[in-house]
Amino acid sequence: MVLLKLSSIYAPINEGLKGVEDEFKLVSESRKKSFPEMAEMLDYILVGGKVLRSALSMLSAMCFGAGIKKVLPLATSSEMLHIATLVHDDAIDKADTRRGRRTVNAVWGLEKAILLGDFLFAHAAETAAETGNMGIVTLFSQTLQIIASGELKQAYASFNPDQSYENYLERISGKTAALFVMATKGGAILADASSSDEEIMRSYGYNLGLSFQIVDDILDFVGNAKDMGKPVGSDLNNGTVTLPALLLMDRYPDNNPIKDMLNATDRIPHVAKAVEMINSSDIIDLSYKEAKRYADLACRNLSQLPKTAARESLYQLAEFIVERKN
Repeated sequence: MVLLKLSSIYAPINEGLKGVEDEFKLVSESRKKSFPEMAEMLDYILVGGKVLRSALSMLSAMCFGAGIKKVLPLATSSEMLHIATLVHDDAIDKADTRRGRRTVNAVWGLEKAILLGDFLFAHAAETAAETGNMGIVTLFSQTLQIIASGELKQAYASFNPDQSYENYLERISGKTAALFVMATKGGAILADASSSDEEIMRSYGYNLGLSFQIVDDILDFVGNAKDMGKPVGSDLNNGTVTLPALLLMDRYPDNNPIKDMLNATDRIPHVAKAVEMINSSDIIDLSYKEAKRYADLACRNLSQLPKTAARESLYQLAEFIVERKN
């Protein structure tokens, strides 16, 4: 099977994604004279990435005949909200790199990174309000609450070996799936889709978000530092127990390097041993099967939507997410 490139999947929305890029540029351009230091930070962070949330907003709306212009504020807001969470995540984790680049906190310090994240959250809210749709404003507020709760759950679960698969799903629902839902459900809302079609898009976003995060967690063990832009096993080193780690602990409940790592001062050798054990077992295959299961769940009702290029891109995106390498 040949994996499609995102550029091909995004073909129906290339014009719209260029609009999101232009909106991002305006955020920094408008501050170049009045606040050049902030403009420099914004230029640094508002670049690159897969712009998945923007794409999902647009593809969802286009499934029901809405134009790009109508959904552009949502597409911009959802991606900016995502970037804001990354800035705060990196500051909380004191991470030095993301996507192979130095993080905002590594370049400008923790205090400035947190304040920049706050600014991005606020700007994302303002942009969502530009839709003029109270349903989108409410959805944005609900999404931000879910994200914050998910991050708090992750913080409380950090370095805790007593976690279940249900706990893991709760965390990644808040961490990733909520933003996917905001994009897909929001697109349907703006397109005045029926309640049943809106639910199809909500379910698609939720399950696709779970699939995406599971693959992310797999790649933390099997990817290489160059492709991932961060050290292999970095999530585990930060105390975050993901699906491959849970499966390893379930398989070896009394003696495994993850439990040893969670109680150790020097975590590096235990993380390396866990990575080795996971990669030499069938745990990665089992984790991929779970990611594929959620991708299939995401697509299960898409056939009920009008047959359009946007709908085909949603199918292709689910396939891409499971097969991607970074």
